[in-house]
Amino acid sequence: MINLKTYPNGLKVITEEIPYVNTFSVGMCFKTGSRKETKKLNGISHFVEHMIFKGTEKRNTKKITDEIESIGGYLNAFTTKEYTCFYAKGLNGTLNKTFEVLSDIIQHAIFDPKEIKKESGVIRDEILDYEDSPEDFIFDRFETEIYQGNSLAYPVLGTIENVSRFTQNDLKSFVKNNYGINNLIISVVGNVKEKTVYNLVPKFIVDLSNVKNNNGKTVKNIFPHNSFIQKNIQQSHIIIGEPVVGYNHKDRNIVRLLSIILGEGSSSRLFQTLREKNGIAYQIQSFLNSYRETSAFGIYVSTNNKVFPKAVDLIYKELNKLKQKKVSEKELRRAKEYLKGSIVIDLESTSNRMIRWAQSTIYFNRIKSVQEVLNEIDNIMREQILEQANITFNEEEFFSVLLSPNNSLGL
Repeated sequence: MINLKTYPNGLKVITEEIPYVNTFSVGMCFKTGSRKETKKLNGISHFVEHMIFKGTEKRNTKKITDEIESIGGYLNAFTTKEYTCFYAKGLNGTLNKTFEVLSDIIQHAIFDPKEIKKESGVIRDEILDYEDSPEDFIFDRFETEIYQGNSLAYPVLGTIENVSRFTQNDLKSFVKNNYGINNLIISVVGNVKEKTVYNLVPKFIVDLSNVKNNNGKTVKNIFPHNSFIQKNIQQSHIIIGEPVVGYNHKDRNIVRLLSIILGEGSSSRLFQTLREKNGIAYQIQSFLNSYRETSAFGIYVSTNNKVFPKAVDLIYKELNKLKQKKVSEKELRRAKEYLKGSIVIDLESTSNRMIRWAQSTIYFNRIKSVQEVLNEIDNIMREQILEQANITFNEEEFFSVLLSPNNSLGL
């Protein structure tokens, strides 16, 4: 059973006991990410995530990792545009120590200026790695274009200019304003008693104050346009897409199924048409990156420069087919099973369950059960897919981002 407890100070604690496993996963997630940044502070959420592991008042970097690894566990973290999560996985019987170490680093990081200087170099290399990867680069650039004028456009990693000049005061100020008790969600999944977790919370979560909640400005005033970036690379890469409904919208799972039918998996229409039938693309996929009130829907393809225009033409033909005729019951059933399977398989891991429940709480302020989601998917009809295709696949509202040695499409 999954339980969500909300404390008077706004702290939310999720527990799910799974008595037959030998491990647990614990996450401490703050509702803050690059969406809450300004242009000058873009990248600071991710920088803070790195620095949290670089020492506290009573532990240096090595001691933080040693204390967890010496009891068979591991620590990690990630930053998204809307939340940041620090988490650990451990063996049964080690929750107390794991919880204490995680609590220490999120509350007592010292942000040593010497460590800041070193870490800025590490993050600069991380940014350069992204820029050297055409796929990573174009995915970031796509969201920069479609959310232009909104903080959702900011890349999570930030810019080299910004990360080179962040100071201890910048980091401490950001943490003070965003790492609040009312912004924190603790999620624990595994062979752990609910009461045990509730006893640990007041013992170790003691030095966080309330902060002003700010979800970032709502996305509006979208102006479709094309963008061409010239690079001396071997293949052409393009993403075609637009903003669509977000996590909180009733039609999100319809769009999700539409994306699967179009370009997710080897049975999808785009994979079959471009790769299997025509042999003109190795990388072809559609995707849906969801946020609170919006999602970035796109189609990505990379291929030989000579056949690139043909690949794009075939993509638009497949889009029009989905707008003109209802999908078959068989194809819709395949898409439903593909989506349901990905959800259920993902939840075989305690770490994935821990993150999913935290994410559900962030976006819905409750635990949305797996069965509820599966029922929503099962109830979607062919007519809804057709209707959504005509809403979503409006070429006049599409953005295009092309990364190529030449502008073969005249964008």
